Amino acid sequence: MNLTEQKFDVAVIGGGPAGMMAAGWAAKSGAKVVLLEKNKTLGKKLLITGKGRCNITNALKDNREFIKELGPKGSFLFSALAAFGPKAVIDFFEARGVKTKVERGGRVFPVSDLSVDVLNALVGFLNDGQVTIIKEVIIKKFVTEENIIKKIILADREIVVDKVIIATGGLAYPATGSTGDGYAWAKKIGHEIILPRPALVPILVKEKFIKDLEGLSLKNVAIAVYQNNKKIAEEFGEALFTDRGLSGPIILDLSQIVGECLVTGSVELKINFKPALDRPTFDARLQKDFSENPNKAFKNSLDLLLPKKLIPVFLKLSRIDVNKKAGQLTKEERNRLLKLFSEFVLTVDRLDGFDKAIITAGGVDLKEINPKTMGSKIIKNLFFAGEIIDLNGPTGGYNLQIAFATGYLAGMNN
Repeated sequence: MNLTEQKFDVAVIGGGPAGMMAAGWAAKSGAKVVLLEKNKTLGKKLLITGKGRCNITNALKDNREFIKELGPKGSFLFSALAAFGPKAVIDFFEARGVKTKVERGGRVFPVSDLSVDVLNALVGFLNDGQVTIIKEVIIKKFVTEENIIKKIILADREIVVDKVIIATGGLAYPATGSTGDGYAWAKKIGHEIILPRPALVPILVKEKFIKDLEGLSLKNVAIAVYQNNKKIAEEFGEALFTDRGLSGPIILDLSQIVGECLVTGSVELKINFKPALDRPTFDARLQKDFSENPNKAFKNSLDLLLPKKLIPVFLKLSRIDVNKKAGQLTKEERNRLLKLFSEFVLTVDRLDGFDKAIITAGGVDLKEINPKTMGSKIIKNLFFAGEIIDLNGPTGGYNLQIAFATGYLAGMNN
């Protein structure tokens, strides 16, 4: 059967934030562009980011601070941020009617708190450039000759192209269509894929009592990652107990280092519920509280110090007679209690799966991508953008900024 043949200057595969940005800028620079999307709609995952509010970037002081947050691989993003950094992203959306605001930690959101406004701005950008959008696409294969992609074979047509941009995302939130197709295509045409793994994901623990704490929110706590009795990392802020472990902002940010540590051995989390108080100060407070109510049973003496759900767990782990009078606690018993407050130990079982992950770590090896253009060093007319590459950051707008900046570079380098 002869398939219908269509010719385009640029074919962008993937209708997420990186793909839409790439397609829009390619079209703005004068190219005839087609955007290929497997879903019925564009930006399916974009709509759920930031709990539906869409944290578009992070307004830190400069690009170096931004890159520092990305870890050892962050320097790859220097050129992309120089070309289309946080200010450029904010200006882009403001110019398209999306007013923005800066919240705690530099997080930038639409004033409306609606991710659909961000999506509509990007779709409008595509329409302005007369980008051809083909949805519900099934890509059969790439036709390559002498390290150049000549055609993309779909189920019902052939796309003849001068340039291809793969922006298919990773494996996180597979229900949105992130099924790793781009990894398979990149690998088949010669690229190395760093093993994809869940990132910004809840951490599951082994302790059975964790289920009794489900739904309990923690504020202003410090949580540290330990391996072989050595502190590896620590974050301060908010967390949340789930039925099998922990989630929340600081847990998601710690999940990547936990995942890396689990490869080499066991990992513990230690929660400090009172990080603002040093041990002597907190001990003095305990003694004061207990001396003021010396005849109160120990089991009834923690109400002002802990959330209600945590008290039964503390009582059990403290190994103190629950009926003992508060004024009769020994120094050794108080020390056990103090240690629970400052080093509440949980044993990591594993990270949760891709269905709970916000993004994917791993992907196309950065060594095989030109950071100044996002072009492949293996296939002459192939470019990458967004989550498919082996670069990711913490929560707070970093990952959408990566998508927008790499999408911009890929789109502009025709």
